[in-house]
Amino acid sequence: MLDGYGRKPIVVVGSINADLVAKVEKIPHGGETVLGSDFHIYPGGKGANQAVAVGRLDYPVFMIGKVGCDAFALLLRASMTNAGVDISGVGTAEGASGVALIEVDPQGENSIVVAPGANSTLSPDDIDANEGILLQAGLVLVQLEISLETVAHLVKVCARLNVPVIMDPAPAQTLPLEVLCAVRWFTPNETEAEFYIGNSATKHNNHTKQDLRIRRDALFAHGVQGVVLKQGLRGVYLGTRDGLNVSVPAFPVKAIDTTAAGDAFNGAFATGLMLGKDPEESARFASAAAAISVTRAGAQSSMASRKETEALLA
Repeated sequence: MLDGYGRKPIVVVGSINADLVAKVEKIPHGGETVLGSDFHIYPGGKGANQAVAVGRLDYPVFMIGKVGCDAFALLLRASMTNAGVDISGVGTAEGASGVALIEVDPQGENSIVVAPGANSTLSPDDIDANEGILLQAGLVLVQLEISLETVAHLVKVCARLNVPVIMDPAPAQTLPLEVLCAVRWFTPNETEAEFYIGNSATKHNNHTKQDLRIRRDALFAHGVQGVVLKQGLRGVYLGTRDGLNVSVPAFPVKAIDTTAAGDAFNGAFATGLMLGKDPEESARFASAAAAISVTRAGAQSSMASRKETEALLA
């Protein structure tokens, strides 16, 4: 189904969390207690964050996921709806919604622990029940905060429906070859990339073009078709099997909170592709949206609008 402008929607399948965020002077080590200076509850979850990122960019988007039967559920649903996300694919599970415990230091770096709650109940049956939504999609975004069984089934269904999949492999975990081979764009950060390719491919870690090609080729060996390597302040690297080999620099901004910057990027990258931009243009568009997001606190509350993103690009 197309919207009033003839656009196929983006569909996001993944986690929906309440983010419990404490500001700290430093991220504690094991066994260490530190005092926090501030505390807030924000709507989050990698899936919901990416859906809100798309919605804030004024592109049609559906969310497929689960929330619990608790006080957080209303907040989580309202945040997505207010951003323009269609939540007809969001179900309710018994028990708690997903929760993320987040510590943020003065430099904007963070440490995150996720308790999946209702997210762990999103099953292959839920994917089948929402096949009508997936059939409409121009792109599907998925992450790894839901069960691998559900992710694998989703990728299989998308392959049958001929819908491209963008996978954010976070948190990093072992994926079946048939899943990786069916992914159109694989978007790890540097830590996640090292998990999939091993230290041998990155032991020099010089961030040269040769080093990036080594990483790309190592990921290609796992079966993925296109790689978007997120490198924080160094920008992003894109590589595809058909010859794309390009780096896109980051926008220089003062980071307040890097929480969900990767989600802002993924949502905007998908949006750029659906707006008809080529992959390099889409990555630059996404880098601008991510740069804006780190200048604000919170996850979904930090997502950039289309107007803000285009202004930074200009």
